[in-house]
Amino acid sequence: MFKLILEKLISALITLFLVISASFFLLRLLPGSPFDDGRILSPEILSNMEAKYGLDQSLLNQYLSYISKLIFHLDLGPSLKYPNRDINDILFDAIPVSLLLGAIAMIIAIIIGISVGMISALKPKTQLGKFCSLISTLGMSMPSFVFAGILISIFGLGLNWLPVALWEGPEYIILPALTLSIAPASYIARITRSAITETLAKPHIQAAYAKGLKQSEVITRHILANSLIPILTITGPLVAILITGSFVVEFIFALPGMGKYFVTAFINRDYFLVSGVIIVFSLILLIVNTTVDLINLRLDPRSR
Repeated sequence: MFKLILEKLISALITLFLVISASFFLLRLLPGSPFDDGRILSPEILSNMEAKYGLDQSLLNQYLSYISKLIFHLDLGPSLKYPNRDINDILFDAIPVSLLLGAIAMIIAIIIGISVGMISALKPKTQLGKFCSLISTLGMSMPSFVFAGILISIFGLGLNWLPVALWEGPEYIILPALTLSIAPASYIARITRSAITETLAKPHIQAAYAKGLKQSEVITRHILANSLIPILTITGPLVAILITGSFVVEFIFALPGMGKYFVTAFINRDYFLVSGVIIVFSLILLIVNTTVDLINLRLDPRSR
């Protein structure tokens, strides 16, 4: 068991290193310069600005300097577009917003997804069961920006119940969290439905009903317990969906999270800020995937 854990951790560290290296070199291949913002700069000024941030050095020297600062000092570098601000400071302010949004969206997705999946699996031929199956299908196929527009139109502009932008109180997170939760909730619903349908056909479930157990007891003690492992397995991909979805959602609702900074930094060619956001998101995804793998090793002996 210890050997498996060690292998997982080493694999995660290697993956993170490859992501850091790939993002560094790929960003440098983008055409143009971070200082191309419409102004006509003289060669002397442009040369001084590149020298200030070390961009006048060879690509290999830039890479070695970046890696050494990152490993030994956890320094992600300066921002090229936000004067006198380091990437560490920017992400320190942005990470809590993204984590809170992602956590609330994940909780909503789990509650809605499992509920919809259970109904569609236990009552497949009823109107409610068919409606739940339709909802999960629509949720998987509908882009987040479309769902955001629907929520904004209904609850923001139509009923005027909720704010549609910025980050000034608890009520400002409701619409973004609902928007972000729709895709993972739909995936959880489909996986839950498949897992419960498969579990219902097993002999021990039929035996439990034959013993006279109530349906609620069979569902909680047997069906859900056996269906949780597939749901847990997709937690890693669901976090990936939340991460990629947060780019669009945070930008639409003007939230000061990492997704918003990633979009604007990519447009502005702010190399260090884009790399910093990629590293943080990759680290979150690797931590979740590794944790899920270790939990699966513990719960399911077959995976060992």
